[in-house]
Amino acid sequence: MKRRVDLGDCAVAYRESQGTGPAVVLIHGNSASTATWRAFFGGPLAGRYRLVAMDLPGCGDSGRLASYSLRGLADFIVRFAAATRCDDGLFVGHSLGGHLVLEAASRLPNARGFVLNGAAPIGKPPRLDEAFLPSPSLAAGMKSDLTAEEIEGWTRAMAQPDTAVPPALDADIRRTDGRFRAGLAESIGALDYTDEVEIVARLGKPVAIVHGSDEALVNKSYLDRLSIPSLWRGAIQVIEGAGHLAPLQRPEPFQGLLGEFAADVLGR
Repeated sequence: MKRRVDLGDCAVAYRESQGTGPAVVLIHGNSASTATWRAFFGGPLAGRYRLVAMDLPGCGDSGRLASYSLRGLADFIVRFAAATRCDDGLFVGHSLGGHLVLEAASRLPNARGFVLNGAAPIGKPPRLDEAFLPSPSLAAGMKSDLTAEEIEGWTRAMAQPDTAVPPALDADIRRTDGRFRAGLAESIGALDYTDEVEIVARLGKPVAIVHGSDEALVNKSYLDRLSIPSLWRGAIQVIEGAGHLAPLQRPEPFQGLLGEFAADVLGR
């Protein structure tokens, strides 16, 4: 059952596990929701740690805003973390969520570490053709209004190599505020975000990068070229048989890696 926290201009819906350990904050991707992490709340980490997953403004069961931006959404993560007393935990971001936790990193001084999955840190200019693999579905994630065909193409690209698209994914995209995606496009086009390549190069906290072996959107060779001095285990962690939706497709190995990272960083 979801809870809600009023952050002034938006009520944010979230889900929390019964664990009493350190917090692990889970941030979903573009036009998704806490459904991304559903398996995690029934897994081994839910009792060992305090898992907290939020619906970003404009997504899931959270309220809507008049406008959206990368900086603004990152600010909501910071405010949410403070309001729910989990600003000293680990922050895990899937896809867009990974970009947002990097944007928020400088405003989370007590955070213990970060996990990125399906997110290629972008610089200025963003060099999207290098960070991401060629896919017509990428454009759908930046459009306010989507046709049924565009949604199907986008979800199938994310779900590779599986043929079945998780039903929650399609439903989440359809109920997301279209201005959410338009705001992302405006932020990137105006370079209104912090240089993420510089962030990971200077990040003084441990950062783990998890990558699906069959990822169809993020270019691993681009990730391998980045300078990330605090990279956990000194390498990208690959989950075999996963595409862009590793938390949904391969939740067990993902939770295994997250548990090992949390044990190293949090000491339990």
